[in-house]
Amino acid sequence: MENLEIPASTRTPAVAFDFARHHLKISGESYPEDVTSFYTPLFDALDIYLEGRVDGSCRFDFELIYFNSSSAKAIMMLMEKLDEAAKAGMNVDVHWFYDPQDETMHELGEEFGEDLQHAAFHLESIPRR
Repeated sequence: MENLEIPASTRTPAVAFDFARHHLKISGESYPEDVTSFYTPLFDALDIYLEGRVDGSCRFDFELIYFNSSSAKAIMMLMEKLDEAAKAGMNVDVHWFYDPQDETMHELGEEFGEDLQHAAFHLESIPRR
C-alpha cells in the first residue's frame, strides 16, 4: 500500500501515514474550509489499511496544536476506526501529544482517550518546538 503524505498548510495538518512501518501521524493545525474534502482521503486510506487486519500493530500519533469543532468530529471518526481495529484484535497504540502549557489540548486528549475502549491510549507532554 502506498504511503499517504500531505504537507501542512496554513489551515490543514501534516499527514504522514507510513503504512509499511505501521506508523501514522497527523500534526499541526486543523481548521480546513472543507473538512470533508480534507479528511475523506485519510478515512479512505485508513479503511484500506485496516481492512481485514486482525493481527499486527499500528501506532497513530496526534500532535495537534489547534483544531476546530468540525475537525474534532473527523478526529473522533479516526479514533473510532482505530478502536474498531483494536476490538478486532489488532494492537493499536494511540499517542496524543500536547504542549505542557496548553491545558485545552491536554483536556481534549483526555476526553478522546476516555472514548477508546480497545486501543491503548497514551497522553504525552512534549514542549512545543
